[in-house]
Amino acid sequence: MADALTPSAGGYYPPVGFHFLVEFQGIGNDNDVRFQSVSGLNVEFDTESFKEGGQNQYEHKLPVRAKFSDLVLKRGMLTDSELITWCTDALFNREFRPAQVIVKLLNPEHQPLKTWKVNRAWPRKWAVSDFNASENSVVVETLELSFSYFTVD
Repeated sequence: MADALTPSAGGYYPPVGFHFLVEFQGIGNDNDVRFQSVSGLNVEFDTESFKEGGQNQYEHKLPVRAKFSDLVLKRGMLTDSELITWCTDALFNREFRPAQVIVKLLNPEHQPLKTWKVNRAWPRKWAVSDFNASENSVVVETLELSFSYFTVD
């Protein structure tokens, strides 16, 4: 099978979004890397408007600083998770231990195509899905992490 970055007879094939891995440096066990979804890997600039004297047609917009969204991770709930212990220590005991989170988009051979290194992440929110006796669904836990910045390799 051709690598997602290698052109083939039909041209370029973009990578699939369902083959990824999430690692917390120094936290977790083998099950703590499996997530259903990852969102929030985006960055934008805050801007500042500058009005130039005599120029009435427009304002200058200047970039000020980068702003990163919170990282949102979802997975089926685990009953024995070092990662959730890390979260509850922060949320209930105010014991914050920022961690590096590494998100890897993988190719068909399970090798990283792109890697996002999320720096100084800490748990901001932890939620568990509703329990409903009339539905046959898995309990999903959602982790929302604030962080300083990320880099892309």
